[in-house]
Amino acid sequence: MKVNDYEKLVVWQKSMDLVSDIYFMTKSFPREEIYGLTSQIRRSSVSIPSNIAEGSRRSTGKDFRNFLYTSLGSASELETQIMIAYRLKFIEEKVNLVITAKISEILRMLNKLIESQTIS
Repeated sequence: MKVNDYEKLVVWQKSMDLVSDIYFMTKSFPREEIYGLTSQIRRSSVSIPSNIAEGSRRSTGKDFRNFLYTSLGSASELETQIMIAYRLKFIEEKVNLVITAKISEILRMLNKLIESQTIS
């Protein structure tokens, strides 16, 4: 598979699904959080598939790998923000478990994809 066929990457597809889940979930957050945690969570989630896509269009495998690391960082950021939202009781335990499991799966997939990339 060509690197620039990012839409065929399962990790990209799953991260796109996660973005939809995150936007749906954050609709119920307190209104005063619209420019705070809601915005942070949404930006982190959007950053994951965006960096996979952007990196895939770069000219070298090394560039792609660097963007995958950025996606990994965004997923880790999101994971922490979800923990914060749960502690603040913005989300229920069931939602927390489902979203956290999806993020964990994406983190594992990103790590495997990073390992599979040869540095050019």
